Amino acid sequence: MATTRRHFLGGLTAAASVASSFQQACSSAGDDRWNIVWIIADDLSPDLSCYGSSEVHTPNIDRLAAEGARFGHAYVTCPVCSPSRSALITGMYQTSIGAHGHRSHRGDGFRLPVPVRMITDYFREAGYYTVNDHESGLGGRNKTDFNFEHERPFDGRDWRDRNPGQPFYAQVNIFEPHRGRPPDVWAFTEGLEDPTDPGAVSPPAYYPQDEISRRDWAGYLDAVRMLDEKVGRVLDRLDEDGLSERTVVIFFGDHGRPMPRDKQFLYDGGIRVPLIIRWPGHVEPGSVRDELVSSIDLSATSLAIAGIQVPEHMEGRALLDLGEAPDRDYIFSARDRCDETVDRIRAVRDKRYKYIRNYHPDRPYMQLNRYKEVSYPIWRQMSRMRLHGEVDESEFPFLAATRPEEELYDTQSDPDELQNLADSAEHQQVLTQMATALDLWIQRYGDKGEIPEDPRIAAEWEERMAKTYPEAYEILAERETPWK
Repeated sequence: MATTRRHFLGGLTAAASVASSFQQACSSAGDDRWNIVWIIADDLSPDLSCYGSSEVHTPNIDRLAAEGARFGHAYVTCPVCSPSRSALITGMYQTSIGAHGHRSHRGDGFRLPVPVRMITDYFREAGYYTVNDHESGLGGRNKTDFNFEHERPFDGRDWRDRNPGQPFYAQVNIFEPHRGRPPDVWAFTEGLEDPTDPGAVSPPAYYPQDEISRRDWAGYLDAVRMLDEKVGRVLDRLDEDGLSERTVVIFFGDHGRPMPRDKQFLYDGGIRVPLIIRWPGHVEPGSVRDELVSSIDLSATSLAIAGIQVPEHMEGRALLDLGEAPDRDYIFSARDRCDETVDRIRAVRDKRYKYIRNYHPDRPYMQLNRYKEVSYPIWRQMSRMRLHGEVDESEFPFLAATRPEEELYDTQSDPDELQNLADSAEHQQVLTQMATALDLWIQRYGDKGEIPEDPRIAAEWEERMAKTYPEAYEILAERETPWK
């Protein structure tokens, strides 16, 4: 089965190949092992100036891209934090290891299935100091958000606490551009100098182009600018510690932007993320990489760079030519229950087409989710406009009361994924190929989303979210929306 899995998605790194590649890479740099820093942004799409955005200036991230490789086709395995981060830290699809329900297994004793382990275990055994950096002033926070229990995910909180000369693996988990607490979801950006002018921005086409959308989009961009400032702190500290030339920096988002139809959904606004890797002397500065990348590949890549054997069971593959595997043909993403909202959606994507399968087509896209009702002003505005007959689902399909079983998009001609081609006669061959690829992935990787979750879990979240966001009922009542 392991061999089949490797061949299906492009292969895992053979141990001998990894060791050989690592020795070649480090032959001119002595015996010192590479430090590895992951800078993880909460809720970030490629809305950065180095990715072509003219609405935001991100000089520190631009500097990182100029000194490393920028990836144009990087995607996460889930568009919400806890399943995505569970996949990242193990190099496994969250659906393979039972970590696919958002904020699942909190306090129930659930452990990773054998032989799956966190990559920090492998780094620690290889002599690395593992860090979740949140006490050094870099702007990181103590976020793990794993959907499983682990006694010792990290060794410390600051890479300066390691033993002299000890290599380290560090995560700097930056809050921005995640939304703040409702109702002032961007209140934390108010101290930013020269805030973004809402009149000068254009939100994606799947939102109303009105004052509310522009103001919310400007707040998101301001949060991206705050993220950029914190990325600069990390880079400056590596320079200050004399570590920049011996440290691989990997910058990416844990999933897409915190907006309706993006976060928690499998359109590119939810699963496509920026990815930049700076590896001095081994990655061409300013280069742009075009291969399809899954977020679980970052675990295998980091282990390979450190000269650590990539486990046979790991479902990610090493990038940067560290392995023998060909490029991926497809990437796969999944969404399951989020808080009290029960859903199951799967997607497969190549460089051009996106296929989405909805397992609950009888339900609206935006089922009841109290957090979103309170936190997303664009969604509240869209709902009000629908109530008053100002917009309908022909203009904004996300407003529909039901959804199709299948969706197919040509992301080259339709980057906003608004024109569903699933019923197009000329696209039936593409539809069949991608649906078949998804079926094979579900079968070969043992998608545990096929097993219904205990309904008591959603019921517990229903009670919890009702207490956390009581104002949601007032919002729903204003537009005469049923609570169920």
